[in-house]
Amino acid sequence: MGSRAICSVNIHKRLIQAGFRISEVLFRLRQMKRATDASSMDLLRSVPSVDALLRSSTGRDLRSQIGESHLTKLAREVIDSLRREIINSSPTENRRGGMTREEMLSECERRLEWLSRNEAKLETQRVINATGVIIHTNLGRAPLSENARNAVAEKASGYCNLEYDISTGKRGKRGASAENLLAELAGAESALIVNNCAAAAFLVLSALGRGSEALISRGELVEIGGDFRVPDVMVQSGVRLIEVGTTNRTHLKDYENAIREKTRIIVKVHPSNYRIVGFTAAPSVTELADLAHKNNLVLYEDIGSGALFDLSDFGLKDEPVVCKSIAAGADIVTFSGDKLLGGPQAGLIAGRKSLIEKLRRYPLYRVLRVNKFVYAALEATLDSYRRKTHLEEIPVMRMISMSYEELRGRANRFAEDFRARTNKMNEVSIEVVDGNSAIGGGSAPTVYPPTALILLRHSKIPANKLDEILRSFNPPIITRILDDKILIDLRTVSKNEEQEILEALSNLQLTK
Repeated sequence: MGSRAICSVNIHKRLIQAGFRISEVLFRLRQMKRATDASSMDLLRSVPSVDALLRSSTGRDLRSQIGESHLTKLAREVIDSLRREIINSSPTENRRGGMTREEMLSECERRLEWLSRNEAKLETQRVINATGVIIHTNLGRAPLSENARNAVAEKASGYCNLEYDISTGKRGKRGASAENLLAELAGAESALIVNNCAAAAFLVLSALGRGSEALISRGELVEIGGDFRVPDVMVQSGVRLIEVGTTNRTHLKDYENAIREKTRIIVKVHPSNYRIVGFTAAPSVTELADLAHKNNLVLYEDIGSGALFDLSDFGLKDEPVVCKSIAAGADIVTFSGDKLLGGPQAGLIAGRKSLIEKLRRYPLYRVLRVNKFVYAALEATLDSYRRKTHLEEIPVMRMISMSYEELRGRANRFAEDFRARTNKMNEVSIEVVDGNSAIGGGSAPTVYPPTALILLRHSKIPANKLDEILRSFNPPIITRILDDKILIDLRTVSKNEEQEILEALSNLQLTK
């Protein structure tokens, strides 16, 4: 039942309760309806036309920003929405009675500007990640290094030698430099690059196992964020999935007993953001490699996050290292480019040259290959590893390796700078407390590096509203909320961004 109908029924009941006869009630309701219709008609006449809204000062300002065609579309949405509100509202609900044409036009301009502003928020834009989650999936995962950003802008944004050999003047190999770098760092014979890790797994299974069987432990049939489910990928690739062992314990003999004539691949999957602890067992990569090679099978390992070196010094003890998997005998290893490696989104494949070439010739590869921007960013990222400057140059590595002492010092200086800027603002209070960061992106789910958090309170603005205000700044500042307090973790904030946050916090008084 509509709002006007409900209102009419309520009035009807109140008139009868007041002692009016049915005939009198109906007469009074008819009088009220005529008055309501007249009031609505007056309001509808005050609603400006689409053309009038387009010619308003707001319409003229927005025309150059979003284009005339899209502006007209939004203007129609505003006018139609306002008309529906007037028609469907009861006299008591409609708060626009008595509005002049000028006031109605101002209301439409306000709505038009709001609609345009909210659309702009959906566009890709830079944000400040003050959450302390290093590989933040919702915020684009790994931020690129300065070298990688420069490589995209300077080397790949215009014409480049993507498939051109400058020395011979003939067609060249696509992505040759990035692939050679990747193979060298992984300790592999060869490498290949596709658009993400799911694509890498799909290509490997399709090219090497379609129409055959693949063995995998039940404990590794995981679902990773974004609905990436290992069993589904295997089925879609045309491989028949053979589960071995149990959820928590799988032995080498389980794989050995499952090998049949159609078996082609043994698959090992790192569980990423999922862990089985306690009474567990699983064969090593070396044991699986020996079994696979003895039976002329391929051992394929998906290690997920893709650490290029041992990160146990920083608390990440469970993350497999690419070169160690290759050295242990894995024939093919796949991993992500935009997680622990700290580069652009990509699916990286390293392994035996004969298998890599088979993947390269497989028709699906052309569908999954990456563009020139990814190659350029990946080359620059891998080059930092080769020069052993990754801890300083690659943001993810720099954030992971930050000590608590460094973060505590930064947080204390931030608090002092804030108090110096806002010594007259008693509404805002700030203090530094101990806490934890997170690796994120499905990497090291049990690792929470110690950090120093900046705790922010406002005496008049609740945390959820304060969070909304911070997100409205340019660039938006993304924080954490805990117990009605804003938390800022400088682990994921650059030194330049610290100044932007300080400026935003200093202006809180102006945005209440």
